[in-house]
Amino acid sequence: MNPKISIITISYNNCDGLEKTIKSVTSQSLNDFEYIVIDGGSNDGSKEIIEKYADKISYWVSEPDKGIYNAMNKGIKAANGEYLLFLNSGDELYNQHVISDVFNEIFDQDIISGNLFHIDETKSDILISPENVDYKHLIYNTIWHPCSFIRRDKFELIGLYDENLKIVSDWKWFLLAIAKYNCSYKKINHVIAKFYADGISSNEENKELIKFEREKSLNEEFPLLLDLYDEYEVYFFNYHLVKKKYNLLLQSRIIIFLKKLGFYKYFEKHKID
Repeated sequence: MNPKISIITISYNNCDGLEKTIKSVTSQSLNDFEYIVIDGGSNDGSKEIIEKYADKISYWVSEPDKGIYNAMNKGIKAANGEYLLFLNSGDELYNQHVISDVFNEIFDQDIISGNLFHIDETKSDILISPENVDYKHLIYNTIWHPCSFIRRDKFELIGLYDENLKIVSDWKWFLLAIAKYNCSYKKINHVIAKFYADGISSNEENKELIKFEREKSLNEEFPLLLDLYDEYEVYFFNYHLVKKKYNLLLQSRIIIFLKKLGFYKYFEKHKID
């Protein structure tokens, strides 16, 4: 009988992050799942880390690959679980009971998303997955893969991740799943993973590449949605510009003086979050 869940970790030259991830998976209170580790032929001791925990890993390989999505596709091909969770090196399951909590949920949808504990250099907070997802949400947002369980047979229907893309292939896959193949979605109220925002898609230098790859994907798959994407671009640009100027205004001496005179509640009420 195939396992309910396969957890897939991909890694390349990130031995410390890899061990952190492996520990969070292998320390689960419920271990009735498959664990797969795909390493890209690292030379920093990652292979030795994998061998250290080999008795708790269902399948692993350490060999050169062609990038992130090639490695993720290798994991999909090796997996036997009904649902797949991608937890890449450096990220962690939120606590020791995540898999147990998920097993206690009743679901048969194609994509199951929990919440994500997001950590960056300045703060940490819990990101709440939406109750419902449609193409309007995905046109400028995404479904976070570290907290999402994907039915494995949907990769047979939709295809594997597009290896021609460097950053947004998971976003493209979710967009196809929801907007083209009408896959079902369910949000569950559990924090699934800790995500450390130091990866390729979190880097400010890659924002232009993300925009380019999204527009390229939309043009190939949903050309009629390009105008909607451009409208969102303008909206978010204007929103952040106004927010920045307004918050600078709130720091001015005149506004600080007015707050002291009793106008504080007014400015708090009209604060732009």
